[in-house]
Amino acid sequence: MNYLIGIDVGTSATKTVLFEEGGKVVVSASWEYPLYQPQNGWAEQRPEDWREAVLKTLSKVVKESGVLKEDIKGIGISGQMHGLVMLDGDNEVIRPSIIWCDQRTGEEVEDMQKIMPRKRWIEITANPPLTGWTAAKILWVRKHEPEHYKSCRHILLPKDYIRYILTGVYATEVSDASGMQLLDVAKRCWSEEVLHKLDIDPDLLGTVYESCEVTGTLLPEIAAQTGLSAGTKVVGGAGDNAAAAVGTGVVRDGTAFTTIGTSGVVFAHSSQITIDPRGRVHTCCCAVPGAWHVMGVTQGAGLSLKWFKDNFCQDYIEEAEKQGIDVYDLINRDVALVKAGSDKLLYLPYLMGERTPHLDPDCRGVFFGLSAIHTKAHMLRAVMEGVSFSLSDCNDILREMGIEVGEMMACGGGGKSPVWRQMLADMYDCEVKTVEQTEGPALGVAILAGVGCGIYESVEAACDAMISKDKSTGPDRGQAELYKKYHSIYKKLYEDLKDSYKQLASL
Repeated sequence: MNYLIGIDVGTSATKTVLFEEGGKVVVSASWEYPLYQPQNGWAEQRPEDWREAVLKTLSKVVKESGVLKEDIKGIGISGQMHGLVMLDGDNEVIRPSIIWCDQRTGEEVEDMQKIMPRKRWIEITANPPLTGWTAAKILWVRKHEPEHYKSCRHILLPKDYIRYILTGVYATEVSDASGMQLLDVAKRCWSEEVLHKLDIDPDLLGTVYESCEVTGTLLPEIAAQTGLSAGTKVVGGAGDNAAAAVGTGVVRDGTAFTTIGTSGVVFAHSSQITIDPRGRVHTCCCAVPGAWHVMGVTQGAGLSLKWFKDNFCQDYIEEAEKQGIDVYDLINRDVALVKAGSDKLLYLPYLMGERTPHLDPDCRGVFFGLSAIHTKAHMLRAVMEGVSFSLSDCNDILREMGIEVGEMMACGGGGKSPVWRQMLADMYDCEVKTVEQTEGPALGVAILAGVGCGIYESVEAACDAMISKDKSTGPDRGQAELYKKYHSIYKKLYEDLKDSYKQLASL
């Protein structure tokens, strides 16, 4: 039997999973590492920590599986997007990676808008300049740490640094490169115009591949260290959301997924490039060759529920410990007892500002409609509904762009909640489904490795063979109509408050 490995270099941990070619998990391993915040709004990690995590988890899964190394045919790598890794002439890391959630680059984004009109940025990179994306980070280092920029010889994304460690190859692939703001997204190659305007040497950037193309094979010393064969192929892989799409079977028109993790994402597949001229959603190359995806992001999705749980639900936490169950199971139980609409209580999930549809770093979270009848369970349900309204905003923009979704997959921690899936089905007005496989991005890049190694002829065929549908939740017509009325109020609240948000931010 053939085997495949998926590596997911996340923000909190790296997860490495060994799969049978049919998609069954053989063994998995995780390794955590810290996030550093040297100043308010900054977020950094050490690439060396990712390297250690990958090598340790690779070694662990190979050893524990007992599988012959010759039978492990390929490796796919997924990872957090937008992070900046800089290597010097000796291939040593110059400084900690500035990662996706770092917000220090506001001035650089303003500079980018002066260098080239916002409309032209969207035409080429399919997105307006954004603080979290890699191009602004490069400009920040050049402005504030010129000695580091001067010594830089290679610019890589987090997962592509791992590719270099494994293969010695400087490369990326189209899905992750789309989030650097340096790629011509329609043409799926580096933009000469953007690089010229920003005065970035193209030799600093790696070769761009499709996600299922082979980019190299394991270095002999890495193979010896991990117990793998030096002939093991490493494919392009994908950014985390593009990998999650493959891992949930979202590889054809009409399919999409919603993930509720720390942030929330609505991600739709499209065989045609479709760009929102207002820049409210992100268009990127997807992991299927010749196709794209459109993605809306809400910043404070699962974060909102975790924030409320951590600060106001000590009783739930203690009871869950006493019963030996997950605290979110207790929360879901009580939320299910509250009627849709939370008895006229609304929550705006803007704890970290917002990306879609507002692109507003100054907006903040709000409970609206609180009265003496409301309990903690009402507030918990309102939080979940508020996140769902925000995700529904994303889906509404996709519809505006002509992207019709007939089947929505649910993944991430929130996707495990039957209550949350019902809210999404009611607001999206379509079936919300899950898959049996729960490995998400790791499975997605293992599927890409299977294609690159010739085990499957296409990404679509590999998904059909390796992914199985599980639960399905349909909309409740009565609740769906009620949520439309609440959603109208929800959308109006942002418009009513946006000037007040600016005033508050200026204090």
